[in-house]
Amino acid sequence: MPYLLALAAALFYGAADFAGGVATRRASTLPVVLLSQVSGMLLLAALLPVLPAASPSRIDFLWGAVAGVTGGIGVALLYRALAIGRMAVVAPTTAVCAVALPVMASLALGERPGLMAAVGIVVGLAAIVLVSQETAPAGADAKASGGRFPPGVGIALISGVMIGFFFLALTRSSPEAGMWPILAARATSVLIFGSAVAARRESIRLPGVLGITLLCGALDMLANALYLLASRVGPLSLMVTLASLYPASTVLLARVILNERLNSRQIVGVVCALAAILLIVGGGKT
Repeated sequence: MPYLLALAAALFYGAADFAGGVATRRASTLPVVLLSQVSGMLLLAALLPVLPAASPSRIDFLWGAVAGVTGGIGVALLYRALAIGRMAVVAPTTAVCAVALPVMASLALGERPGLMAAVGIVVGLAAIVLVSQETAPAGADAKASGGRFPPGVGIALISGVMIGFFFLALTRSSPEAGMWPILAARATSVLIFGSAVAARRESIRLPGVLGITLLCGALDMLANALYLLASRVGPLSLMVTLASLYPASTVLLARVILNERLNSRQIVGVVCALAAILLIVGGGKT
């Protein structure tokens, strides 16, 4: 059961990322992030009365707030990267960073990953290099374009680190806290992005993308809940990495709906990124 929960979380994370990427290609990033976060928060708040009783402590709310800060920043950066870059490149790049961070945290806590996990980290680093190899336009100066990340990849790297911290922070809450840490996380991120939107005096009217923005928030909230449940009943390192398989659905949706195409090196890079996650999953047991 925990494995199915984590894989379902990955499916919904990927769909939410696709929806968020589509929305931010047509509207400003901050209002999209804010309204999607509000959507998820209101959905969970409406469901809390029918969920099993919980008894969260102060530390549970604190970890939820930390998750809200890191996760909110990570999601905002991810949506921005998805808006300016290729989804099939950005999503796996983010996921590799997000899954590598919990593995490094496990090492710091005394855990020792197996050979497969170590190989997976190396393959993941190679994947990041490969997906950064964008084909230069015809007639472009090779020296001028060489060594640069394609649009969105640099932001995706930072996003992945923040999402990795989100995964770690959320799972520090106790099982007795129920879904309250997620609500605390979402309330924190709403406060942050609400303040940012107000400071920049941006409009939250999103004609044409309001529906997909609200759907994005609902899917992301569902994914968070499934991930939290999975991490409480299954091995943490394995659940985190399984949930990080979300690029599969993002890439598939981008290929089918947006008809995104990659060059040969980027295709190899995407395959390596997904393979890296699978290797870390397979070798993450201690």
